[in-house]
Amino acid sequence: MNNMIVQKVTLNDIDQLQKIGILTFSETFSGYNSQENMEKYLAENFSLEKLTAELSNKDSEFYFAALDNNVIGYLKLNFGASQTELKDSKALEIERIYVAKEYHGQNIGQILYQKAIETATLKDVEYVWLGVWEENFRALNFYKKNGFVEFDKHIFILGGDEQTDLMMKLKLK
Repeated sequence: MNNMIVQKVTLNDIDQLQKIGILTFSETFSGYNSQENMEKYLAENFSLEKLTAELSNKDSEFYFAALDNNVIGYLKLNFGASQTELKDSKALEIERIYVAKEYHGQNIGQILYQKAIETATLKDVEYVWLGVWEENFRALNFYKKNGFVEFDKHIFILGGDEQTDLMMKLKLK
């Protein structure tokens, strides 16, 4: 992936962010959830209004993985009060790493993950954490391979369905 670049997402990129967000979330989860729950979740979480608020938040950052000017994946990081759960000033949350299905197995997720770790190091945090659906074995294996360990669970609402996410942590210090 020599021509792949990681670039910070700005408000000018919101349409591309919405497109890659809907595509990758759908590819990852629509086979396991009802169409009704998927449509509700996507409408609420990938609306232009919601994405504008997230992109405008100084404690969140998005990055695209782009290949030949095509966005093929993205990363969302949260710090401080923007974290979805822990809100620890000594932590960074990886809220999302998603790669278009046709690019799975080509190290794109690992490159985005490395950007997250690089950012965590620059922010001088003590640990990185995330939540991952207990049935998403591909993601669970990815994070375990990168040294994350499970420390708790929480409920994630997809549409009207309650699902269990495993909370995982990687200590940096």
